[in-house]
Amino acid sequence: MPPAVLQTRLNNGLTVHLKEIHTAPLISHWVWYRVGSRDELPGKTGISHWVEHMQFKGTPAYQASVLDRAISREGGAWNAFTFLDWTAYYETLPADKIDLGLRLEADRMVNSLFDPREVESERSVILSEREGSENEPLFRLGEAVQRAAFASHPYRNEIVGELEDLRAMSRDDLYAHYRRYYIPANALISVAGDFEIPAMLARLEELYSPLAGGERVARDLPLEPPPAGEQRLEVVGPGKTTYLQVAYRAPRAADPDFFAFSVLDSLLTGPSSLNMFGGGGVSNKTSRLYRLLVEKELAVSISGGLQATIDPFVYDTIATVHPKSSVEKILAACDGEIQRLQDAPVPEAEIARAIKQARALFAYGSENITNQAFWLGYADMFDSYAWFTDYLARLAQVTPQDVQRAAQVYLAPERRVVGVYVPSGEEAPEYEEAE
Repeated sequence: MPPAVLQTRLNNGLTVHLKEIHTAPLISHWVWYRVGSRDELPGKTGISHWVEHMQFKGTPAYQASVLDRAISREGGAWNAFTFLDWTAYYETLPADKIDLGLRLEADRMVNSLFDPREVESERSVILSEREGSENEPLFRLGEAVQRAAFASHPYRNEIVGELEDLRAMSRDDLYAHYRRYYIPANALISVAGDFEIPAMLARLEELYSPLAGGERVARDLPLEPPPAGEQRLEVVGPGKTTYLQVAYRAPRAADPDFFAFSVLDSLLTGPSSLNMFGGGGVSNKTSRLYRLLVEKELAVSISGGLQATIDPFVYDTIATVHPKSSVEKILAACDGEIQRLQDAPVPEAEIARAIKQARALFAYGSENITNQAFWLGYADMFDSYAWFTDYLARLAQVTPQDVQRAAQVYLAPERRVVGVYVPSGEEAPEYEEAE
């Protein structure tokens, strides 16, 4: 018998998704806010990520110094994530201790302090995070490629934000962002684990119903126009390794083509884990580009990345260039493989294997209680929970002709950015990480 699931909405607009799973005495509780780097204006990049950091700096009822100890003392784990389309917080605790997480999140939805001293302390931490990332070749290359892939859509910006914006933003900017987006009408709570739905719903109503709901923030954005043609760029930086990144404009998660593209991803570089909170265990060594590039020593490694997003994002392939090879050889080999996918349908047996691998990775990322609570909210950030429950069935319906058409439409050269990281041979400068 499948687990019991309830999807409802409180009177103040707070969406609640509850799923009973009585396999272990654990409960995972997530609070999702419909805000991410997609919602940031020029001059305020990185503000969503910074606000996430400030949520760990305490409220009058829960001082920052006691939060970690309180969760750890009860045998739990907690964390938070900021992404393109959303920000999420979670606690996974023994079932009889979950009320701590429920009370904490209800409190910091409205009572976070944003103490000016903590703001300045966290500014140093985030600037250090940003500056440290800039020493990483793949961050430098990825940022340049992502910026080139979008002329105007906020997806062009890194989630951590631009240095000049991080230096200029004020405490009032952060607090205004918090008050605008951290409201019940703009939030979703997902809870999975060992509880009874009526009791959990009653407790959430007790905690959240007194809060003013506000109105869900409108998030309509003009879609980025189709790419006008292929773009190529080079990034020069420290290190001794050359990297190649090719980014194609990909379909949004709610597009029916997303499922064919998922199989295409599995064929080319191995399936992407759509669960950003973990899941793995599927090798990419049977993928076409691994066999073509790594086994033939054109590349040291090859990976692909497909994301589930509200608007069309990018599908990245990243190759570490073999010392005996070159970017030109890798790109020519990849283009030849893509051309073969475009020219003729993939054999049924290969499609079946790609689907099996994608299904396995999806299952790995959906099995434990924390992952179940994750999916209960995550899918709603870009579509609905039905997207998750229907995923395997829709994947199984993908045909060789669907994959061929997806390759023809989405992997056309005019839809891509080709980026190369050119190493200078110098060592990256050392930096001190802020505490």
